[in-house]
Amino acid sequence: MENEKISIVGNKKKMTTKQLILCGLFTALIAVGAFIKIPIPVLPFTLQFLFTMMAGLLLGGEMGAYSVLIYILLGFIGLPIFTEGGGLGYIFKPTFGYIIGFWIASYVTGKIANEKSNPTYKRILTANFIGLAIVYSLGMIYYYIICNFVINTPIGVWPLFLYCFILAVPGDILLCILSALLYKRLIPTIKFIR
Repeated sequence: MENEKISIVGNKKKMTTKQLILCGLFTALIAVGAFIKIPIPVLPFTLQFLFTMMAGLLLGGEMGAYSVLIYILLGFIGLPIFTEGGGLGYIFKPTFGYIIGFWIASYVTGKIANEKSNPTYKRILTANFIGLAIVYSLGMIYYYIICNFVINTPIGVWPLFLYCFILAVPGDILLCILSALLYKRLIPTIKFIR
């Protein structure tokens, strides 16, 4: 059963059963992470970022991105797994840009960190901080566009920067450091995971 492969895109790309299970596990962890909240104004601090980073680091960029994509698709079909519910209408929530950022950042973080079989802390932290920059860049741009041009609740650049970056980023910086420490300790098990 371990070597059994399941086709996910025609006959070109195949996942092992183990990869499929791990992908599902991280999808579930990301969903659970959405409900572990520390309330701060405008943008709640959750553990989604930690689990999306760990998915990219442990599963590799492609598989980590699949985990986040499945999470997004499950939320779109109506499962209330996003921070404020679910459904296709969630794309009109100002914070949806952060979820798009999680998807891309998981891929990029995993690709950068896993270029070497035993990456240094510096490489892992660099990958994590690049992922953090992707999440916040996409999240803030999306937030600004949705608020100012779609749902007609204008927000200025300074309040956006204050509430959606300055107040939120310190916790995510700590998560970058924590995930680097966890990943470095888990490197010996990666051959078993993949």
